[in-house]
Amino acid sequence: MREPAKSKAARTIEVINRLAKAYPEAQCELNFANPLELLIATILSARCTDRQVNVVTARLFKKYRSPDDYAQSDPSDLELDLKSLGLYRNKAKSIQSCCRRLIELHGGQVPRTAAELMQLGGVGRKTANVVLGNAFNINDGIAVDTHVARLAGRLGLSAHKLPEKIEADLKKLVPQEKWTLFSHWLIWHGRRRCYARHPDCLHCEVNDLCPSAFRFD
Repeated sequence: MREPAKSKAARTIEVINRLAKAYPEAQCELNFANPLELLIATILSARCTDRQVNVVTARLFKKYRSPDDYAQSDPSDLELDLKSLGLYRNKAKSIQSCCRRLIELHGGQVPRTAAELMQLGGVGRKTANVVLGNAFNINDGIAVDTHVARLAGRLGLSAHKLPEKIEADLKKLVPQEKWTLFSHWLIWHGRRRCYARHPDCLHCEVNDLCPSAFRFD
């Protein structure tokens, strides 16, 4: 992997500036109207596209409006509502466990700290970061999904494979006030330009800053 002349810190700031310009409307692409809906949608997004999740939640959020609705539902009914998604049985169990803990520990309110969120069923570090950043505008961490992990590696910002270690590397390079947006910028770029297979290096906005990019000059 070739390392451009600029330092990693300087490259990161330039990458941020260019991606912010390329994707000024970057935001969470899961549909939600409140913190509970985002929490549920993020749990459902494991190994699914946001588009698939949004199709399911368009119906789901009309039927289940509170943690009690999920917690008290018949498991087989909830599984049926999620059946078009991968791992729907496990996700149904996680959602019910999550909502029961919400009721027991927080009176049905979605908490505002990563530690409290990760006490809930089906909630890991990525989900906690997504909820905090997008439901509460709290930049507590950087959500690392497959796109963020892939681009962090290609851009030479992290050599690690574990999401926790990738996040730790990125947090050293990215200003905290941009942690949530940085995740969105990488996700949008990964979906629209830096594909897992055959990335569009020719039209890439950060081609000259990327150690992995194919050069056309």
